[in-house]
Amino acid sequence: MNDGLNQKGRLKIYEKVVEKVGRLKQKYTKAAKNYEITIHKDKGSKKATKITWKIKKNSDSSDSNPGVYCLRTNLNDLDETILWRTYTMLTDLEAVFRSLKSELGLRPVFHQITRRVKGHLFITLLAYHHVHTIRFRLKENGIHTSWSDLRKELDGQNRTTAVMRSKNGEIIHVRKSTKAESRQLKIYDALGVPHSPGKVVKYEV
Repeated sequence: MNDGLNQKGRLKIYEKVVEKVGRLKQKYTKAAKNYEITIHKDKGSKKATKITWKIKKNSDSSDSNPGVYCLRTNLNDLDETILWRTYTMLTDLEAVFRSLKSELGLRPVFHQITRRVKGHLFITLLAYHHVHTIRFRLKENGIHTSWSDLRKELDGQNRTTAVMRSKNGEIIHVRKSTKAESRQLKIYDALGVPHSPGKVVKYEV
């Protein structure tokens, strides 16, 4: 918001800036009480010129002294960084499976025959292995995005079908992918896949 005060077309009116900051403080009350925010005003133009902030020193506040997070383990040969990543891997694993079960329709399981249940579980694990491979290749290229955020990043590109009528009266269908944005191109380049998934398909009816 502070950077926007020096950009054309952004919010600069002092009263509006104060109102917006107030809404943010109301929305994030727990964090807001630890900061002192000052909005500087230009008396001539009545516009906000700068937003500054500083942390309040509340030594008696429980939020200022949140404590520590301790992990107990018998893996003495691992350093603290690897231990923490291993621990947080469980949360990440649960989030990925939650996504696979909902978006890919892997839940609920209606099978009653043992071999079909095993097949269902195998497909689920196979899907997770595919997700892990994608994220491993992304991490090698410096992209450490979670699976849910990664899906949101790629959500903007779609496959669309345009329908038109030719001079002969035939209906023409053209199916193609939309143009990828810069954030999506970065992911595609890291994975070594084309920027436009799928070929352009054209057929007449």
